[in-house]
Amino acid sequence: MFSDVRAFQRDPLRLLLTRGNEAELGLVPLRLGPAPVLLVNDPDLIRPILKAPETDIGKGKLIKKLSPVLGRSSLMLSGEEHKRRRAVLQKHMAKGSVEKFLPHMCAEIRAVGARLARLGSFDPHHVTAMLALRTICVAIFGSQVMSSGDEEALVQAVGVIEDDLAEEMFRALPFGPVAWYRRRQNRVCAKLAMSTVVQRLRSKAGSSSALRDLEALGLTDRDLEDEILTLLLAGHHTAGSTAAWMFYQMAANPALMDDIADEAAECLGDDGELRLDAVKHANLSATLVKEVCRLYPSAWWFSREVMQPVTIGGRELKVGTSLLICPWQLQRDPRHFPDPDRFLMTRRYNTDAYIPFGAGPRACAGMGVAMLELQLLALEIAAAYRFTGVSPNPAPWPKASVTLVPPPMTIDIEVREMPSRILHLGEDAERLPYIPSASAASISTLQSVSQ
Repeated sequence: MFSDVRAFQRDPLRLLLTRGNEAELGLVPLRLGPAPVLLVNDPDLIRPILKAPETDIGKGKLIKKLSPVLGRSSLMLSGEEHKRRRAVLQKHMAKGSVEKFLPHMCAEIRAVGARLARLGSFDPHHVTAMLALRTICVAIFGSQVMSSGDEEALVQAVGVIEDDLAEEMFRALPFGPVAWYRRRQNRVCAKLAMSTVVQRLRSKAGSSSALRDLEALGLTDRDLEDEILTLLLAGHHTAGSTAAWMFYQMAANPALMDDIADEAAECLGDDGELRLDAVKHANLSATLVKEVCRLYPSAWWFSREVMQPVTIGGRELKVGTSLLICPWQLQRDPRHFPDPDRFLMTRRYNTDAYIPFGAGPRACAGMGVAMLELQLLALEIAAAYRFTGVSPNPAPWPKASVTLVPPPMTIDIEVREMPSRILHLGEDAERLPYIPSASAASISTLQSVSQ
């Protein structure tokens, strides 16, 4: 009944990977508590489960354990209220909706790149998590509304809450009274800090921002804060962790980074900025993002619960059975992806085993903005800089938290010299760093790197 708990708490990624890959395709029993838990390792079963009516297969008790943190956000809700809020999120988080922020996103990336170049080496997750938070705040509140102080306060608060969530997941036994009280106090302080920042940002938010549309739904202040906290968690460490792994792969494959720099050059407009129509056809950087999402899916697990007796995969399931779906396992199963632990840019992703953002009516509403953000990050950084070293090598094992958090890494960086065939500036061209923009922001970036 509890025989898998210790192994899960020690290394959930290894337990789920081993169990799922070694078992026949179907439903794999896990002994994580008194109620039955089944790992779904057959891709053919996943979409029917995720698309089933909520009266038959719902979110279930595992997600309800997170309600003290996430409250009544759309992640926790079902039915019409969930659909109502999700419609707002899809409106603002879809790829087509966030494309209007492309110049702002690129400018943020260039500013970060300039700081990294002056450092000479950096830990990618420290950088990408902050950048991802800025991007999601632009989508929620509008551009240029968050100060550096607000940014730091949100990062600290979200970090505390994420650690809280990670401890809560799949915990079979309750905390003792002292540990419970300490965790509750930490959570209260973090949510209070976040609430203070959100209230300040609400006064500055743009009229067309996601925040204004959520307010128009008539949500209470508490529900609105729960919704924003969920969005910050989803956009901060999910995209931030994936971006850090992407940087790692770029550093470990310098020839690939050079090819992406060439692709970025082909995407430039006359003003030196990346052209949206060209980015849409930039297949190399898009494939990089897909392969990183295969190896390190930010939503590495999610669950459903049987609400009415159903038959799945020829097996009759009783009410209360939890169904665990693990993209980390599915996307590293050799039956679906040959040589699955290897980073390869020649793969195909047209399989139901590839679900880094989930599937069905509750698939990640922010996958569009995440994919665009990651692609822009690859293009802008590869165009302007070269990663000259990375450690550790080979890639380290992720930390299983709310996302697949990278352990400490170090990447060495230097400014890339622009080929003269691009700038046509004669003898001086070879000494100029390749900054893909002729805007004022890029000129200041170039100056700061050169100092």
